[in-house]
Amino acid sequence: MMKTMIFVLAALFLTGAGAQTRGKEKKGGPKILVAYFSWSGNTQHVAEQIAKLTGGDLFRVETKNPYPEEYVPCTEVAKEELEKGVRPELKGKVENFDQYDIIFVGCPVWWHTAPMAIWSFLESKEYDFKGKTVIPFCTYASTYRDETLAKIVELTPDSKHLEGFGAVDRDTTGLEAWLKKIEVVK
Repeated sequence: MMKTMIFVLAALFLTGAGAQTRGKEKKGGPKILVAYFSWSGNTQHVAEQIAKLTGGDLFRVETKNPYPEEYVPCTEVAKEELEKGVRPELKGKVENFDQYDIIFVGCPVWWHTAPMAIWSFLESKEYDFKGKTVIPFCTYASTYRDETLAKIVELTPDSKHLEGFGAVDRDTTGLEAWLKKIEVVK
């Protein structure tokens, strides 16, 4: 009888611990933010799908000085920012950031990593990521998916991290399965 009771108590404890891995549970579940930077619209498309599937709030990370609309000039600005360690000034901010338990952070791959606008967002003194669950995602053409996801993790060292997702361009194949795998949706 004692062994059975210990087993039941252990099972209840483990079940409760599993629920906490997704962030602090609030009435109706954890509060989710989907923050993203998008230049071409690919990352925005993926972010919108994540928000739709999770019920999360969207926040677009934007720079005060927009990047050039043409591809080559944009890549030149992005490369210069990376090489010089420039953190572009952002416009807008997430209201009530503290209310969010889970924060998806997404961006395109630029010069083998996350764009400097994402660095600005994640390093901002406006936001405290400590104790939050950060889930990286990115869009890419062919390479540097893992390096970009790793940079988002690196920039949020005091957060818990779940497995990231990479989409080629706007292809969201596997997105819902991934969200289920990391237990953000059922």
